[in-house]
Amino acid sequence: MGSMNHPFPLHIFRAYDIRGKVSLLSTGVIDAIAHGLAQQYRAAAQTRVAIGYDARISSPAFAEILQRIFGQYSIKATIIGCCSSPMLYFTARQFDGNGVMVTASHNPKEDNGIKWIISGEPPCPQMIQNVAQLAKQHCHSELANIPQRPHLIAPEFCLPYQYAILQDIQLKKNFKVVLDGLHGSAGRCAKLVLEKLGCEVTALRCVANGEFPDHAPDPSQEAHLKTLYQTVIQQQADIGIALDGDGDRVVLVDELGNIISADQLLCLFAKICLTGSEAKQFVYDVKCSTLVRNTVQELGGEAVMIRTGSSFLRKYLAHSQNQAVFGGEYAGHYVFNDGRGCGYDDGLYAALRVIEYLDQTGQSFAQVLQAYPKRYGTEDLYIATRDIQASELLELVEQQSQQFNAQMTTIDGIRLDFEDGFGIIRASNTGEYFTVRFDASSAQRLNEIRHLFVSMLRDRYPEIAQDILDAQ
Repeated sequence: MGSMNHPFPLHIFRAYDIRGKVSLLSTGVIDAIAHGLAQQYRAAAQTRVAIGYDARISSPAFAEILQRIFGQYSIKATIIGCCSSPMLYFTARQFDGNGVMVTASHNPKEDNGIKWIISGEPPCPQMIQNVAQLAKQHCHSELANIPQRPHLIAPEFCLPYQYAILQDIQLKKNFKVVLDGLHGSAGRCAKLVLEKLGCEVTALRCVANGEFPDHAPDPSQEAHLKTLYQTVIQQQADIGIALDGDGDRVVLVDELGNIISADQLLCLFAKICLTGSEAKQFVYDVKCSTLVRNTVQELGGEAVMIRTGSSFLRKYLAHSQNQAVFGGEYAGHYVFNDGRGCGYDDGLYAALRVIEYLDQTGQSFAQVLQAYPKRYGTEDLYIATRDIQASELLELVEQQSQQFNAQMTTIDGIRLDFEDGFGIIRASNTGEYFTVRFDASSAQRLNEIRHLFVSMLRDRYPEIAQDILDAQ
């Protein structure tokens, strides 16, 4: 085919999905990606695929391109409408475990992307790069405008997903819930499920709006949750729930308006899932604090740390031969594998397991969490790469780290564990930045660990060192 006006954007093919600026994702690029995906499905002898899409303005048109190209490969692709990623994963079971989701998750409105599953499993990084090479061969001239299409809801797919959750979760008490959909694609369905469970729901931003008028649909940023925790207090609600742009991540707020850290929530999930006498694995990513590891071990579980990425998490659980009962990430991805749940990250389902636990114990959310005191820690800090190669910077940190009395983990970036805290720096898989996080038992120690990382970078990369120092 003819050449494109710009080089094919290979950098949008990341470790566990395809994601980038819509300015790069022309209809020509999406067309090419669709060819690559179709060839991958055909190579796996798959002939049926479900396609879902999020609230972004370009998403319905991209879904139509995928459907059209898949048809050229004799793959029957069914568009299931505007939905959450969990609903797409659930529906994919009707399509031999095959599904494609058009989404950029929690990213700003200027972005879009694609993630997919084949035979019930997410692709490994090599499979994603395989699609990149196949797609590159099909690139053609870019088309100027992305047509705007309506975001449609398909009840025939939405209702079975709802029914499955309603069959799983059992509540005796009527809870007061504040739900913030952040204008993403998950809020509408989540509100219906909560209401069908007997909850009194105050809905915030639960109508899909690809303009995301307030901010990116990212609940991990505390500033994005102000409306939620204020409303929880005003309404005297039992719990607040914030879902990200495609509903696979969740952040919760207790009845006092406190934002619950992922570390605290993971400890609660360990308490919920590690109930049997047989030691089971509890899986978490490299950005989680030592509080998680210690809690899992105290409960008799085996703490397993893996690299960041929900697709890696789901793949680990799927191949754990039922040894892993749960997997979670600091970013808010939680996967139940304890004989309940569906083996994928669903923000709504994770929130409902918490509500169910509160129902069973008769305790408030804040009371339950008293056993897991909040540590001193930063949120994920996003540091611009400033065109510096991640491998070079991480190699320097690894060399410099030798001088400190710390346990080093290199499965995903560089993590240094001290007796009373940790620090990590890694290259992001979803954007052009480094992700940095620090955690400690005291505010003073937190500051010391941050300055330790700054000291390792100051001579060679002074601007990045300063960015880490200034990041909030």
